[in-house]
Amino acid sequence: MIRALLWLKRLLLAIIGLLLLYQFWLFGWVLWWNWVDPEGTRFMAIRLAELRVADPQARLQQGWIGYGQISVHLKRAIVAAEDGKFLDHEGFDWQGIQNAIEKNQKKGRVVAGGSTISQQLAKNLFLSPAKTPLRKAEEAVITLMLETVWSKQRILEVYLNVIEWGSGVFGAEAAARHYYGISASQLSAEQAARLAAMVPRPRFYDRNRNAPALIAKSEVILARMRSAAVP
Repeated sequence: MIRALLWLKRLLLAIIGLLLLYQFWLFGWVLWWNWVDPEGTRFMAIRLAELRVADPQARLQQGWIGYGQISVHLKRAIVAAEDGKFLDHEGFDWQGIQNAIEKNQKKGRVVAGGSTISQQLAKNLFLSPAKTPLRKAEEAVITLMLETVWSKQRILEVYLNVIEWGSGVFGAEAAARHYYGISASQLSAEQAARLAAMVPRPRFYDRNRNAPALIAKSEVILARMRSAAVP
């Protein structure tokens, strides 16, 4: 009995040690990417693997563009659409989370999310799309890392360069060229609002670019952009 308890204790310590090592590994990447632009993300790898099931030669459309080269319209549109309190919170919008919970309970299904830009970026960089308690807990830890190490400008810059914007389309530059044939620096307010409206369902709206819901949401975002504060 004593020997079994001893082995159990060692096993628990080993598990805790591995978890701590994993957190240090993640933190190392967060530190590195504060200065070096990520070449890819976990989410990109997942999507590429899915595309290559049908086409082994499939490639992603993605190209990095510096923060200063991205249209201010797109920055404002994304903040207006995804995280209106981006500059004010430290990674979590508790009121937004509460509002999302109430809306989902009222509808009886998930129709809204309360994730901030920082939380979405944490998921995209390191995690899978699976909605499990463990994944959400890890997302929270990584979000705290990002908010501690990176500036708000760096968070928004990386976010705009790595989020999904269509089937195999990632980042603002690839999205601008995919949908409008121009650079992300040239996006108008209307074009930026349309791209921001696509973020929750990028692959669906890639196939349904004139969906009434997309058009309606674009108009709402366009109206909110004037008051959106960006780094």
